[in-house]
Amino acid sequence: MKNHHWMLVAVAATMSCAAARADVYPKETLIKAERKEVAGGHGIVYTDYAFTRDKALKDQAIKEVSWLRLMPGDSIGYHLHVTNEDVYVIVSGEGVFKDKDGKDKPVKAGDVAIVRKGESHGIANSGKDPLVIVDVIAEQ
Repeated sequence: MKNHHWMLVAVAATMSCAAARADVYPKETLIKAERKEVAGGHGIVYTDYAFTRDKALKDQAIKEVSWLRLMPGDSIGYHLHVTNEDVYVIVSGEGVFKDKDGKDKPVKAGDVAIVRKGESHGIANSGKDPLVIVDVIAEQ
């Protein structure tokens, strides 16, 4: 009986792993877009989406994942996140992140900036090279 119990546990664990889903979005399949003056910002945000918010299911917390590129001097305007949260992972370049209190904070490769539901933020490329960001938007 003891072995039978462990066998059931092993089968249940295997089935739960099989039910888990992981997706890969190859670079060649990303959805490209050029968005002008995002949230009142300046210039163009070059975006490569793994998927957009309209493709996420209601019970999925991650609603959107994308690469963002801002050219020198371009920005995403200061805007409020009413129902979702946003994470910027700075991949390369330099910029200025405007935080929830409206304070400017310098950002560079390796930095992570987060805005929570009910908070505002924005970002600008203050450097000489493109500012490259991985952007993840989540909502409960």
